[in-house]
Amino acid sequence: MEMSHRSDEFVAVAEQAEQDLRDLMAIPKNYRVLFLQGGATSQFAMLPMNLLRGKQSADYINTGIWSKKAIAEAKRYCQVNVAATTEADNFMRAPEPNEIQVSADSAYLHYTSNETIGGVEFNYIPEVDLPLVVDMSSDILSRPIDVNRFGLIYAGAQKNIGPAGLTVVIVREDLLGQTLSGTPTMYDYQVHAEGGSMHNTPPTFGWYLAGLVFKWLKKQGGVEAMAKLNDRKATKLYAAIDQSEFFANPIAKSSRSMMNVPFTLADASLEKTFLSEAEGAGLLNLQGHRSVGGMRASIYNAVPEAAVDALITFMADFEKRYG
Repeated sequence: MEMSHRSDEFVAVAEQAEQDLRDLMAIPKNYRVLFLQGGATSQFAMLPMNLLRGKQSADYINTGIWSKKAIAEAKRYCQVNVAATTEADNFMRAPEPNEIQVSADSAYLHYTSNETIGGVEFNYIPEVDLPLVVDMSSDILSRPIDVNRFGLIYAGAQKNIGPAGLTVVIVREDLLGQTLSGTPTMYDYQVHAEGGSMHNTPPTFGWYLAGLVFKWLKKQGGVEAMAKLNDRKATKLYAAIDQSEFFANPIAKSSRSMMNVPFTLADASLEKTFLSEAEGAGLLNLQGHRSVGGMRASIYNAVPEAAVDALITFMADFEKRYG
């Protein structure tokens, strides 16, 4: 925690963490991996600052709360074209590929691969001629992806990578070095790429812990093995909800998230009782986001299958007693 980020010891930690992430995601050599601060929310501004490259507009897909935040911030710097939205469906699904209408003069297309709060996840990667940008904060490393399909991938670390305070950016080299006039130095991807993410003191402890997570993931069999585990966890939890007359999940089956499983109770007045008894059973953090209510089980990489089994058992018992 107190080690100099310029020391040989930490530089070795940083380089190994980057290499392990490159191995896990098969990141090509023409992509730079940045370990930054500011959370994914700072990226909402950094994206247009860095990626407009002389253009006046960018395309965004709107699938929920985090998409909306990214859109609102981008509007401070450019015209935003909403290439697709499922707001009319109350964000209960991701758009179909044929619903995405990109603008020929836009600099990039941005989407949120997994809406953490709503529990909506894309089951495909959009096919577009523009550089594709994705907020992968809550499902990065949960399954294999083809990095070559993207111009830039970014993710806050606190779901599948490590502690809050670290943000990973994976950016194709040809997109660097064309920032908006007046872009702050610390918001320039090129500066961080040239400085090895050490233009200023980086979040060293978070970087170190992320490196340990990458090593752990490799020992588990990499993202391929995690995808199988995550699929088992999500499949059995959704099955338990679907087979119940007491619990329900509102998301279209084709768009259900493997990471975040929201559900409601037939009797909303029992929510506090459910949360209290769940906590007593050692099942924590099940309250839904304040903006949507209900319950939400976040079953990220670090959540063992046994924890999902315990939740399913508890839910069945709760239904017997209160349903």
